[in-house]
Amino acid sequence: MLGVIVALWWLVEVVDLAVDHRLDRFGVQPHELIGLRGIVFAPFLHAGFGHLIGNTVPFLVLGWLVISAGVARFAAVLTIGAVGSGLGVWLFGSSEEVHIGASGVVFALLGYLMLRGVFERRIGQIVVGLVVAALFGGLLWGVLPTDRSISWQGHLFGFASGVAAAWLFAGDARRSRLTRSSPTGAA
Repeated sequence: MLGVIVALWWLVEVVDLAVDHRLDRFGVQPHELIGLRGIVFAPFLHAGFGHLIGNTVPFLVLGWLVISAGVARFAAVLTIGAVGSGLGVWLFGSSEEVHIGASGVVFALLGYLMLRGVFERRIGQIVVGLVVAALFGGLLWGVLPTDRSISWQGHLFGFASGVAAAWLFAGDARRSRLTRSSPTGAA
């Protein structure tokens, strides 16, 4: 699934380059009703191959860590991240720009992995979160408005969406552990 998503990103960027970046208009256009379509399309659009590479590498690493818990969980975190990031950009982003890129989804994966173990109260997942923070924690500077060409709102709301997904799914994990540990199978 990771490979299919990344292949689509690259294919779309090749097509976008061939049509002189005219697909980029399908990104999130804040405060415009038509701009909501960008919630679906923006993660597949990038401002050139440098931008695409910058999203591909962390997506593959972080996505692999999330997908190892199951494809359904990965799809859910990805969806929550795309919707949360896209809505945050639509509500709070600069209406002077069309916001594109998969970094909101990347930040959602980052937030999910960093906090999943804390919410699930599982030491192994806490260690994974610490390793992820050590390797990718520097990305968190991207949630600050330091560069007008970077959609920090997408990063911020993507990260927050990932944290929300970690909290949401942690309840399922705790209930599942309680059910397994109960002698009658009922919690």
